[in-house]
Amino acid sequence: MRHFLRHALITSGVAGLVLASGTAVRAAAPDDPNIPSVCGDRRPADPQAGTYGMQLDGTFRHPSLTPAGEERFSFPGGAQDLFGKTKGYDPKSYLEGPIKLEAAYRGAEFTPDYFHSWQNIVDFDGRRYLFQYDRSEGRVYDVTDVRKVKIVESLSRNDIKAEYGENVELKDGKDWKAHDYWGASTIQWNTKLGAYVMVQSFEQKRQVGELGDSVEHSKFHNAEGVEKLRETTSFKGFKVYRLDGPRKKDWKLLATVTTDGSADNPLNAPVDGPQQGSGSLDVPYWTGGKYMFVAAAPLDTWSNTEVPTYLYSAGYQAYDMSDPAKPKKIGEWHRKGQVAGESADYAKNPRCGNQTSWMGARMPLFIPKPVEEGGKYGFAALGGYGLSVLDISNPAKMTEVSHLDLPMSVGGTEADNVDVSQFEKTGMIYVSGYPLGEDCHEPYKDIFQIDVRDPAKPRIVGALPRPEPAAAAPFGDYCQRGGSFGPKRSGYYTSPGEPRQGLLPYAFYNAGVQFFDTRDPKHPKIVAQFVPAGFAKGVPDYALGNQTHGTYVEWDRKIAWVFTNDGIYAISSKKLLGTPNLGKPAKPFRTSAR
Repeated sequence: MRHFLRHALITSGVAGLVLASGTAVRAAAPDDPNIPSVCGDRRPADPQAGTYGMQLDGTFRHPSLTPAGEERFSFPGGAQDLFGKTKGYDPKSYLEGPIKLEAAYRGAEFTPDYFHSWQNIVDFDGRRYLFQYDRSEGRVYDVTDVRKVKIVESLSRNDIKAEYGENVELKDGKDWKAHDYWGASTIQWNTKLGAYVMVQSFEQKRQVGELGDSVEHSKFHNAEGVEKLRETTSFKGFKVYRLDGPRKKDWKLLATVTTDGSADNPLNAPVDGPQQGSGSLDVPYWTGGKYMFVAAAPLDTWSNTEVPTYLYSAGYQAYDMSDPAKPKKIGEWHRKGQVAGESADYAKNPRCGNQTSWMGARMPLFIPKPVEEGGKYGFAALGGYGLSVLDISNPAKMTEVSHLDLPMSVGGTEADNVDVSQFEKTGMIYVSGYPLGEDCHEPYKDIFQIDVRDPAKPRIVGALPRPEPAAAAPFGDYCQRGGSFGPKRSGYYTSPGEPRQGLLPYAFYNAGVQFFDTRDPKHPKIVAQFVPAGFAKGVPDYALGNQTHGTYVEWDRKIAWVFTNDGIYAISSKKLLGTPNLGKPAKPFRTSAR
């Protein structure tokens, strides 16, 4: 049974507090003191049927509040009515605006992970290579000829036999040793070494057999699962490699650094037991120079987050990378309320106790200009904690300049991505979360336009327009198409060539890739969209809703790559991106663009 105290007001910020209704919430801490309990159990109830869905004017009314979960939810006129023959997902694709589909590569060989993947570009010996991977599943493609992409390496753990729910990463396989995999990476040219250097994140796995979204299986009601997860032996931190070629055999390990704050020596520490904290989350921020920033919870006490399947609330660490073989931690920052023992501050957040919200960083700082080049600011997307503007001019002493609480959008993920590509020209940044549910069974995730011309006074001044289906589509709103609908991310903070000012391509799940024109910040508009097929027979049911989840633009060759649960697409636009080069790049990718 789900316990729900709707719109309860907290009158005290410490254990033993009482709601305004007079109902006492749970005051005693659970067995694990690092599971937050100060606000008790305020998990939202499922919204009542009929309170959301298609409206008479053809728009969709979203629920205002939903609990954690990724189940399908039918509504009259929805995807399960429109696309019953294809499991409630639209099998067609759509292209609208001045864009052209150059190539499509569909199927398992072009989908290392159906649910999500990371990408990088590298150049060796006049050839261009695309990396696509997620932990143990990885591919290396030769994309020198955009229309004749070749697979040059395929990595997997599918040779390992394991029981259901067992973590295969703890076993040796043909491609990976135990505890090893391909973590979310930044790859930059390092002038000191005269080579590409790859920094890979290694973190606590987020989808685990020990915990689940259901009430009884969540961390709040599953002490056995939490204890088992705490006892797991796995490396948490980051690894640094020199790349002498595009294949895994060309990687040379330079350093292994744990983010475990209790380790005596973080550099090359052995993995001989459980490590504390989260490890390094998602793609580290590093442009090949002196300073690197990662998102991490260094200790188990960095734990004030409501998401039911995850134990940590990440802040940020800064590293000196002058010698890539000897990274040195020089700074650390978190927002007050993230750490156990800061319950009074945590209880001030209206999400406290909802057993749904991700609270803390998922990505490292978003930085418009590297510190080495005179950059001063980093933008911290902290999930349900909102947006913080940090002064990082001295990475050893990162300080908060200002903070902005964002409108609640629960469930789903809030404050995940910050696009800073327009900041230096317009003073605008674009902040968004992303959907976790299907069939729009959660509040819509706006891409907020935030004016930070005065970094001490950030303010929301608008939002990018909501995508609308192509004229040929047999539905009036993307909520009717099946799958998740909302922004993921706008690509990568470095890429070959110079990004075009005022153009923001966003991966938008079942709405494909949306191209936003922001040259006039007062009147942003969508100028094109490419929406791949939303159903393919080879995609497993669990991933059918997780459609377009990534985009990567080669600004030098004027090609945009689109990554879906069913493969990879290459698109061009002479008007938006410039005249495409479908062959060998004019020069290798060496200097990171912003």
